[in-house]
Amino acid sequence: MRLRYWLTCLAICLFVPVQAWAAAQIKSARIWRAPDNTRLVFDLTGPVEHNVFSLDNPDRIVIDVKSAVLQTDLKNILQTSSPLQDVRVGKKDNELRIVLDMKARVHPKSFTLTPNQQYGHRLVVDLFDNVQDPIAAIIKQQPAGKPVATVTPPIKKTPVSGGQRDVIIAIDAGHGGEDPGAIGPGGLKEKDVVLAIARELQRQINAEKGFRAELVRTGDYFIPLRRRTEIARQKGADLFVSVHADAAPRSTAYGASVYALSDRGATSETARWLADSENRSDLIGGTGNVTLGDKDKVLAGVLLDLSMTASLSSSLDVGQKVLNNMGKITKLHKSRVEQAAFMVLKSPDIPSILVETGFISNPAESRKLNTRSHQLSIARSISAGVKQFFQVNPPPGTWLAAQRDAGKTVVGPQEHVVRAGESLSMLAARYQVSLAEIRQANKLKSDVIRVGQKIQIPARTLAGQ
Repeated sequence: MRLRYWLTCLAICLFVPVQAWAAAQIKSARIWRAPDNTRLVFDLTGPVEHNVFSLDNPDRIVIDVKSAVLQTDLKNILQTSSPLQDVRVGKKDNELRIVLDMKARVHPKSFTLTPNQQYGHRLVVDLFDNVQDPIAAIIKQQPAGKPVATVTPPIKKTPVSGGQRDVIIAIDAGHGGEDPGAIGPGGLKEKDVVLAIARELQRQINAEKGFRAELVRTGDYFIPLRRRTEIARQKGADLFVSVHADAAPRSTAYGASVYALSDRGATSETARWLADSENRSDLIGGTGNVTLGDKDKVLAGVLLDLSMTASLSSSLDVGQKVLNNMGKITKLHKSRVEQAAFMVLKSPDIPSILVETGFISNPAESRKLNTRSHQLSIARSISAGVKQFFQVNPPPGTWLAAQRDAGKTVVGPQEHVVRAGESLSMLAARYQVSLAEIRQANKLKSDVIRVGQKIQIPARTLAGQ
């Protein structure tokens, strides 16, 4: 027994150093090209320490990974069109060196990721094209001790005929690139479905006079969540629409949903679960501010709160219109706009909604979402809701506002779902119809309405202001 005890102790002493010195393996590498950057992802068998730096003449990026063994051919990453010209690998002592020969100068940033439901340990290297970083430039120019006033100034909204501009809709296809989003039972990826819907939605909106749609993500690449709202602001967006097709723990969950921001947390367990799932996909922080740096702290807080309140009110309004139209072509998960703390909805100056087109985890809905006809219908319903909202609430200076002021815009009929605190007189004023017209359209014997009641708003020509 004593001999067995000492042999066991000896085996433990020999085993521990081997485990401590075991090198992590680089199993594979992937590359994704975005309009202004290239992302390299190395799949690892365990955590690593690394260092990334750049060299000039010629332009190179050096990636040193401690205690790592390469188990894949990195030449595969050269097959994708990118600033990479060649890749070389060397070994010195206990360190693996990867050298990327570049066609042009880039700015590298790197980080590691711990395992999640889809991937193991990863080393991510982002190579940003050699363009001036607007965030860094503004911070550099800011006087010491003064807060940054703005991060990404909006572009000037281009006028159309007669000096009147289009209403600009930013369409955000969720996930992308390294992040596939939810995956259906047949392997259908959320990132592919929502990009197809986003492109069709852009086409339909652009076919409407007075509207212009801009895609936040134009291809299969990843954009951090905060950066998505910055892109929308740079494009001068009047509305931000994020398109998703999520999954749920139960494959029986079904139906489309629309979300607006909640500053008090989620309004249901489903909303909370979905919000947490989306926000976890963005592990890199970002910054996005409205112009408040020159204001007193109290005043800045009041202005930000007013801006957020106005944006949230518009978000709920346009969201309900979109949801009502979606209910005509697909089943709904909830009949009212839900509210949750989605990161992409946290823009204080742009009304924002997140559209869940269905549950990709549901086999029946997954098959529908993969059909061109259903994608067209989903896009059409979102487009209809957006159009209805802006016909009633056109931003100043737009062609739609000019049409309304001239009394040329015919709107409706449409449906409104009553929310807490609303009255029939409030609805009549909002939609610019008389109480008599709204009573007649709904065959109401009194002006009493209840939360959740569906009120039909009759077609009308908006009067000039």
